[in-house]
Amino acid sequence: MNKLLEINNLGKNYHTKNGEIKAIDNVSFDVYEKEFLCIIGSSGCGKSTLLNILAGLDTLSSGKIKKEKELNIGYMLQEDALFPWLTILDNALLGLDIKHEKTPENIEYTKELLKKYGLQDFLEKYPNQLSGGMRQRVALIRTLATKPDILLLDEPFSALDYVSRLMVSEDVANIIKNEKKTVIMITHDISEALSLADRIIVLSKRPATIKGIYNVNLEGNSPMAKRQAKGFAKYYDALWKDLDKNV
Repeated sequence: MNKLLEINNLGKNYHTKNGEIKAIDNVSFDVYEKEFLCIIGSSGCGKSTLLNILAGLDTLSSGKIKKEKELNIGYMLQEDALFPWLTILDNALLGLDIKHEKTPENIEYTKELLKKYGLQDFLEKYPNQLSGGMRQRVALIRTLATKPDILLLDEPFSALDYVSRLMVSEDVANIIKNEKKTVIMITHDISEALSLADRIIVLSKRPATIKGIYNVNLEGNSPMAKRQAKGFAKYYDALWKDLDKNV
């Protein structure tokens, strides 16, 4: 696999009136093309801070991020963040609008994505007319419309109930696999990470350091199948032991 990112000894400090707070300390890992990488850790450990640095929304205090080429990075937030006054099509085109890339070709590409993933009858509808799962699909397509090399997902299913989370994770996994995207996703849900990821990075409590990196090899072509695969429980126990020490 081609390496897209090389993160070396990354550190992040915040300065407050009470002194300096170290959020991330000496974190190193690589990101490879077309892999699904999950980062898990306890609440407040620095997962979102790390993602924000990779997205360019925050600065690092130490270390280096080496890019093998100029990368277009897409960021999908926890909430779907759809504007209620815009149609589904206009919401899906919003990223292109912001980047000033709303060309006829890109508009058509976005329409095709919406149609390809079951939203062809909803282009002129509004967010309040869609289920939570469908809204998340639109949010993902809005990010994919900008043709990112790396897709960053910040706990994208956390606002959904358990059943919806399972269904939407199936949707997301299918879309990402079809579109051959590289993904870095953060979550606190071990089962979710195992059902989606090729590799899982476990972060310690703050300041975040890497406690372990797991290559996930589970049989199954879908998240649901992987949850039922032989070996799932063994992976889960190992990851839980790493996380349990953080509590």
